[in-house]
Amino acid sequence: MKRVLFVDDEPALLDGLRGRLRGLRSRWEMIFVESASRAIAEMELRPVDVLVSDMRMPGMDGAQLLSIVRDRWPETIRIVLSGHAENEQSKRLLTLAHQYLGKPCEENQIESAMERCLQMHELLTDSRMRASVGHLARLPAIPRIFAKLHAALLKPDVCVREVTDIVHEDPAIAAKVLQMVNSAFFRVTRRITRIDQAISYLGFNAIRTAVLSVEVFSLWQPGVIVAGLEPERLQARAHRVAAAVSALSHGTAMFDDALLAGLFYNIGYRVLLQERPEDLARASAEARARDIPLHEAERRVIGASNAEVGAYLLGLWGLPYAVVEAIAFQYEPERSGARQFDVLAALVTAERLVMAEDPLIVGIPHHACAALDDRYLQMLSAPFDWSEAQRRVSTDQTGGLVT
Repeated sequence: MKRVLFVDDEPALLDGLRGRLRGLRSRWEMIFVESASRAIAEMELRPVDVLVSDMRMPGMDGAQLLSIVRDRWPETIRIVLSGHAENEQSKRLLTLAHQYLGKPCEENQIESAMERCLQMHELLTDSRMRASVGHLARLPAIPRIFAKLHAALLKPDVCVREVTDIVHEDPAIAAKVLQMVNSAFFRVTRRITRIDQAISYLGFNAIRTAVLSVEVFSLWQPGVIVAGLEPERLQARAHRVAAAVSALSHGTAMFDDALLAGLFYNIGYRVLLQERPEDLARASAEARARDIPLHEAERRVIGASNAEVGAYLLGLWGLPYAVVEAIAFQYEPERSGARQFDVLAALVTAERLVMAEDPLIVGIPHHACAALDDRYLQMLSAPFDWSEAQRRVSTDQTGGLVT
């Protein structure tokens, strides 16, 4: 049974949560404590799967508690539940908390957040990899793009479109911007999934502060090099796939989510290059030696593929479930049980079309997911056949993103 620990110095609030969540006790073991020190003592007895903590508490505050939990129990999912957050504190929380919920919470918001976080455990079953992702505070940005963004933000006449185009260039920066804007301390009234809307809402000052903060962003440091998986090549491939998936979903209700799925589809490699580069190099060598798809070699060597790792990270950061699902099942779309043309189908179709024109990983067998052809598209009632999909992608595949 999954364990969830709630920490708040207000007994009345804990009592309210205890009563509100009583019906979930058959599914989750829930513990309620009134201080950070008691939370640590409880976790020393037995770790928990999810920690939900207030920020302002006497003695040790929520940020200090989250920092300790991140270092000692990185596999624990960390959620902040608070009605207060100053600017400096908010910046710290972006590296300490996976999600931030505001007080008072809307009906079922806490339950939904915990449910989704616990679902992530089913996507990434390897405990060591969960700990690596859980401890991850930030994804390093590509230096060239980071420098371009920094320079743009210093211009007095910079516009939203210019900043949006730069942020789109690096999925690591884009993912962090979306995590920022959808954290409750920015008080958005609805979830934002468009990068331009996120930048407009946050404002240049907030983006500039984040970019200049080593706590939020860092630069990519060259380490173990895995041929074909260099950050610049991953970024270029993500742009190709994002442009293709945009062409396939343009004008539909799923467009925003599909664009994000394309932009972030290989972000798991950014995590593996930072956290497990030697193992990723071993997986690459095994894929070549055994003539098997790289994602299968990753599961053998690392315990998870880049798809599960990327989906887990984005799920923790609160990105839309349709995006997380598409990235998680991109190699095995049949596992999703989808019966209609959705974000996942748009992603795997786009990726297959891009792969056919420009293989990314020379010498490494690529995945062969479901038979992607007219039968696949007909089964999902796609609004086009395979020839039309090729035409749309070839027409719009100009290196830019359709927005």
